[in-house]
Amino acid sequence: MNPPHFQEAWLPMKRLLCRLLLLLVPTAVLAGAPPVIPAPPQIPANGYILIDHQSGRVLAQQRADERMEPASITKVMAAYVVFDAIRDKRLALTDKVKVSEYAWRKGGAVTDGSTSFLELGSEVAVEDLLKGMIVQSGNDATIVLAEKVGGTEEGFVTIMNEYARRLGMKDTQFRNSWGDPSPDHYSTAHDLATLASALIRDFPELYKLYSMREFTWNKHRQSNRNGLLARDPSVDGIKTGHTESAKYCLMTSAQRNGMRLISVVLGSPSIRAREDASASLLNYGYTFFETVKLHDAGQPVLTPQVFKGSATSVPVGARGTVYVTIARGAADSITKEAKVESPLIAPLESGAQVGQYTVRVGDEVVSRVPLVALQPVEEGGIWRWAVDSVKLWFED
Repeated sequence: MNPPHFQEAWLPMKRLLCRLLLLLVPTAVLAGAPPVIPAPPQIPANGYILIDHQSGRVLAQQRADERMEPASITKVMAAYVVFDAIRDKRLALTDKVKVSEYAWRKGGAVTDGSTSFLELGSEVAVEDLLKGMIVQSGNDATIVLAEKVGGTEEGFVTIMNEYARRLGMKDTQFRNSWGDPSPDHYSTAHDLATLASALIRDFPELYKLYSMREFTWNKHRQSNRNGLLARDPSVDGIKTGHTESAKYCLMTSAQRNGMRLISVVLGSPSIRAREDASASLLNYGYTFFETVKLHDAGQPVLTPQVFKGSATSVPVGARGTVYVTIARGAADSITKEAKVESPLIAPLESGAQVGQYTVRVGDEVVSRVPLVALQPVEEGGIWRWAVDSVKLWFED
C-alpha cells in the first residue's frame, strides 16, 4: 500500500489526467463519426427533387412522386424524341420542314402561347426549329417538329408516351407535345429528373443547345427564359415551364468539378422563386455531397469459378461505370462487397446477371449494382461436365 504522503502528492496529478481524458474522448468520438448533413433548404414549390446525374442518388426531395403539371418542361421529352430521330438518321439538322396551319395557329399565332414567330407555309431548318423550341420555348416550332417526326402531332405524342415508358417514367402521361394544360397531361419531379438525366447521357452533343442564351430568327431576338444560365456559369440547362395552373417550373442541370447535379422544381410562385429554389438546391448538393467513381464500365471486380464450361472462370463486373454519391469527406469510410449469388454453370451469355456489388458508407448501403458476366462461356466437353457434376454435388 502507498504511504499517505504519496497518495496526497498523486491526487492533483490524477485530477489533471482525468480532465485531459474528458477533453480527448469527445474528440476521438467525433473523429470517427460520419459528416453531419443538414436538412435540405426550405423552398417555395409544390414539389421538387435533386439528384446526382452519374450515380442517380436522390439528395433531396419533396412530393417528388406526386403527379403535377409539367407545363413547357414537356418539350424536353419532345426534344428527346427528335434527338433520337436525328441520331438514327431519320431526320437531319439541315432538313427543311413546312409550317402547317395547325402548327401556326396552335403555336401562338391565334392562341396566346409561346411562339417562335414562324410564318405560315414557310420552310424552316430542323436546327432552327430546335433552337426555337429549346431557347424560346416556341409552341409552333415544337408542333412543326412533332408533325415531321410523328406524321401528326397526335402520332408524335404516342411516341413520347412510349419513350417515357422505356425510360421508366412510371407516373407520366402526355396529351400534347408542348405542355398545354390537361387533366390527363402530367408528370412528377422524379420522372422529369429521370428524363433530364437520359437526355444528357444519350445526346451529349445536342444537349449543348440548352446552354444557348439567345437565338435570333426572322429578325426576332429570342432570349432563353432560364435565368440561371446568366447567374451561375456551372449551369448549362435545361428548361423552364409556366402556365397559370402549373405556376413556375424549372428543370436545371449544373456541373462543377466533374460532378453533375439535376434539379426539378415544380409549382413555384414566380420566376425569381423558381430560380432561387433551384440555385439553393444545387448549392446544397455541391456543399454537402461528392460523387466518387469506383469502377469503369466492364472492369472485372471478381473472377469466379464456372462449372461445366469451356473455361473454368469468368470475369464479372458492372455494365456501366460505377459511381456513388456520398457525404463530402466520407470517402475513406467506403466499403465494397462483390458477391456471386450461386455457383455459375455454363453456358453463360455475356451480360448475364450473376451477382451483386454492394457499396456501404459505415452501415448505410449507398449503392447496389448488378454484376454481369463480361465474357460468354460455352459448355465444356463430356469429361468437364462429369467432373464438375461431382464437384457441384459436394458444393451442395
